[in-house]
Amino acid sequence: MNRTRQSNVLFVVLDTVRKDRLEPYGYERATTPELSRFAEEATVFESAIAPAPWTLPVHASLFTGQYPSQHGADQGSPYLDGDTTLASVLSAAGYDTACYSSNAWITPYTGLTDGFDAQDSFFEVLPGDVLSGPLASAWQAINDNDHLRDLASKLVHLGAMAHSKLASGESADSKTPSVIDRTKSFIDDSDSDDGWFAFVNLMDAHLPYYPPEEYREEFAPGVDPDDVCQNSKEFNSGARDIDDEEWAAIRGLYDAEIAHMDAELGRLFDWLRETGQWEDTTVVVAADHGELHGEHDLYGHEFALYDQLINVPLLVKHPDLEADRRDDLVELLDCYHTVLDALDVDPEAVGMGGDTAGAVARDPSRSLLADEYRAFDGAADLDAGQQANLEGDDANDYAFVEYAQPVIELHHLEEKASEAGIDLPDDHRAYSRLRAARSTDAKYVRADRIPDEGYRLDEDPGETSPVEPADDDVVAATEQALARFEANVGGAWDDPSETDTDDIDALEEADEETRDRLRELGYLE
Repeated sequence: MNRTRQSNVLFVVLDTVRKDRLEPYGYERATTPELSRFAEEATVFESAIAPAPWTLPVHASLFTGQYPSQHGADQGSPYLDGDTTLASVLSAAGYDTACYSSNAWITPYTGLTDGFDAQDSFFEVLPGDVLSGPLASAWQAINDNDHLRDLASKLVHLGAMAHSKLASGESADSKTPSVIDRTKSFIDDSDSDDGWFAFVNLMDAHLPYYPPEEYREEFAPGVDPDDVCQNSKEFNSGARDIDDEEWAAIRGLYDAEIAHMDAELGRLFDWLRETGQWEDTTVVVAADHGELHGEHDLYGHEFALYDQLINVPLLVKHPDLEADRRDDLVELLDCYHTVLDALDVDPEAVGMGGDTAGAVARDPSRSLLADEYRAFDGAADLDAGQQANLEGDDANDYAFVEYAQPVIELHHLEEKASEAGIDLPDDHRAYSRLRAARSTDAKYVRADRIPDEGYRLDEDPGETSPVEPADDDVVAATEQALARFEANVGGAWDDPSETDTDDIDALEEADEETRDRLRELGYLE
């Protein structure tokens, strides 16, 4: 196929948004009229699988085209370490690039904004000058140093607390309009002859839920956000019960947050139409992961790989894609190759030396736009997922998901349990690392502390009745696909490597003013 080259790409991530709460996916409440309008000219993917159930590793996969175990950005090492990003490639190819987000993980000190010409998180874990200079350069050393890891944990812990504070009350609805306004300004100011790439993350649907009043009154009338459980760890630890009425209120607030995002996204889409840029812009709208609201007796998006978390919405508008629905399996990390394909950029041909060295090559078998999509036998340099699919002898196609042992969430869960006088058992799912293989028909989840789980999704989409591989050939084939993937990435799990703590004391390079700031914020004694 001769690809229709587009000048621009707008990539929107609706953070923490479940597929089944959007009208294009059959939701009966009018949460997303703008997305419904968009879906009329886009391909709506029914089986898009995220590579992880939380923000950092998923975005790292979007920006590198790699699985979490390949790029390594996870809670144990919360940063991209030397991987060339999609934005770096596009910038080197001459595109104006920008990233606007209200997510605390998408920041310079996690490496996710590397390569963007302009970026603003609209939310700082710390004031910008704290994680700058010597301390910013030492961020990786802090995480890799046993003596300093507690500092890194406190940094992220503060981020969670700050988000909780900033996402509530009068400032609750201030970030998404600002993200949209800044994106419009970036596009308006772009003067590249090639075009632009704008990445946007909208955070409203992430806990806590404090939607603007007009949306709250429509979707959760009479509900006071302060009267419902806004801390998932309280419920998951067993310290807090939630009855059906409260779950209904929580879901109403969640719907209101989605409706607010939809309206703001529609404002951006309308502006692109009015300014004549819509037709020449590839638009990707996805969620990085979903959310659980009591299903499987869980709240939030930790400790599990159920479909409410990993089967995410994905809608793509491009001239070579029909305005239609697709049921075939796709992987969210394929968006990396899809963007390169839409702009006809090949990292190996950019010719900018070190700026694009090490970037994952554009692969038609991973581009949603290509006729060769998922035809992995033609791929030049197979990744672990492609190998696992090719090595199998069954007809199913598989996506793969990884979840390293949580750090911050586990710490918060243990705190809530301790405050309630609850002892978490050693086999609590919060202590487990998880990996999954998923086809359109089945899923198999491997765990290291809790029993593995297999499901026939074609017969049991709610994943309520686990099936043993010995009892079902389709589940058995899925488990075998996961085993092949695990072998290709180096085994089921590896223990974190030992770090020589005598090599570097990162804080020695921080000036006294920075150290004083850290003391004031509670990071140093």
